[in-house]
Amino acid sequence: MSGLASDKAVGSGIFGASIAGIVIYALLMIYAWEITIRVTMFIAVALVLGILAWIGYTMATTPPPEPLTEPETQQEKKEESSSQNK
Repeated sequence: MSGLASDKAVGSGIFGASIAGIVIYALLMIYAWEITIRVTMFIAVALVLGILAWIGYTMATTPPPEPLTEPETQQEKKEESSSQNK
């Protein structure tokens, strides 16, 4: 199976699963709306807080970058080289 055919199969599977998820969610909203809303809100809040925790952890554990030095201009290089040649 070529890469393109495999990508199309995966894409079709994702599409089908998404449509099935929409239908199942709609049915849950009709027949068990209270628990569906509670679970949905919990998942949404947990995802947002989880992303914030990941950002905070990354910021806390990543070492600071090395300070950048300013690049010398062409004029400064010429002045240095002429003063060294004297």
